[in-house]
Amino acid sequence: MPMPLDRIRGSIPPLLTPFRGGEIDYETYGRLIELQIAEGSHGILVNGTTSEPASLTVEERNRIVTFAIEKVRGRVPVVAATGSQSLAETRVLTDHAVAAGADALLIVTPYYSRPPQRGMIQYYLECTRHHAVPWMIYHIPGRAAINVTVDTVKELKDKSPTFVGMKHASPDLDFVSECFAAVGQDFRIFVGLEDLSFPMMAVGACGLMNAVGNLRPGVLSEMCEAVWRGDLRRGQELHHRLHELNKAVFYDTNPIPMKYMAKRLGIIPANEHRLPMAPATPELEKRLDGVLARAGLLAKEAAE
Repeated sequence: MPMPLDRIRGSIPPLLTPFRGGEIDYETYGRLIELQIAEGSHGILVNGTTSEPASLTVEERNRIVTFAIEKVRGRVPVVAATGSQSLAETRVLTDHAVAAGADALLIVTPYYSRPPQRGMIQYYLECTRHHAVPWMIYHIPGRAAINVTVDTVKELKDKSPTFVGMKHASPDLDFVSECFAAVGQDFRIFVGLEDLSFPMMAVGACGLMNAVGNLRPGVLSEMCEAVWRGDLRRGQELHHRLHELNKAVFYDTNPIPMKYMAKRLGIIPANEHRLPMAPATPELEKRLDGVLARAGLLAKEAAE
């Protein structure tokens, strides 16, 4: 049975991809999923930016989706990121995720080619027209070099009954209000930039898809729930508690800081990337140790 759409909200962290010896470490990946569920995350996002999807083959991305869905067993929603710069590749990834049982799709704006809005609209309609699974745009102009306009959102909403929302990884907070004004408050916007989590939820975003959820899943879930019950003071407290950690995610290209901190905290056994990504430098490691210590996650003496 399809998962009710109203369950696709809250903190849905983009899981990192653990590697060991150059291969995906599925044993650790399974533990990451269990950690998210135990800590109260409202779902998981597979193959998002934090997962280093550009370093994965299509077959690996598909296998991760299948693995995650089988591991979760319906306990929380599984959102599959299925976008690429290639229409053909996006179709393969999307078709597989739908067949495997993903609860929702997240499709990045086609990157590098910088298409016009009319081309992007047709791209999304072509990728999703044969599927009944709800889908969302992954709007990340800092990486894709293209912005989605409110008019594009409105046209897609008019033409695609399964288009339900967006992950908005941009500092343009006003865009959120403009989208709601154009297509209604039921449009599901997930925050994609850590330091805007609380502010964007306060104006109506339904949840978070934040890399820092790999480290502090329980705090992000609590922030969402505080906003839902109208406890903005608690939401503010959690926002400020996370502030430096949120900033640290971007001390280098994501997920370089994230993977180092996850290894430092024992969440993953190896801090390994695939080229052209590379592990944190010794200078960055020391800086991140300080962040973890000040966040109370690492003993002060261990950071010195």
